[in-house]
Amino acid sequence: MRFRYNKLMKLFIIVSILLSLVPGCAHVVSDDLRRQVNEGIPVASLFENPEDYKGEIVVLGGAIAGSRNTNEGTYIEVVEKELDYQGRPKYSDETHGRFIVLHDGFLDTAIFSTGRYITVAGEVIGKRIQPLGEINYSYLFIKSRELYLVQPGERFPVQFGIGIWHTF
Repeated sequence: MRFRYNKLMKLFIIVSILLSLVPGCAHVVSDDLRRQVNEGIPVASLFENPEDYKGEIVVLGGAIAGSRNTNEGTYIEVVEKELDYQGRPKYSDETHGRFIVLHDGFLDTAIFSTGRYITVAGEVIGKRIQPLGEINYSYLFIKSRELYLVQPGERFPVQFGIGIWHTF
């Protein structure tokens, strides 16, 4: 009898752990909007030729380089980063470039501040040329439909492997 109890207790613990991971696996962008996303657009091509993808819905993310409020809304400059399976930006030094997001309405720039990580789902408007330091830089320009701001202290997804190079 004791043996069966220990076995059931172990099974209960394993199932509990697995079920606690399920909510954390959800994508940060709503299902409705993700159904509208054109998954076939290569990110490198999007940054090289944004005019070719006007009107397309995309999901991008990265580190905020700056933000400002205007009468049109809030502009957020983002250094693009690869997204993980949940749609969160990965912490890395690799990027395809920078993009600008226009969000209708006011966002507090003290919260949407430099260094924070963000995921954006929105419509490609084209490109926008603006000064970046001493050069004119061609930014990918997107109008947001959804924003997800990685919360301070929120850990990037924990990766563990079973076998070789397999992560969750």
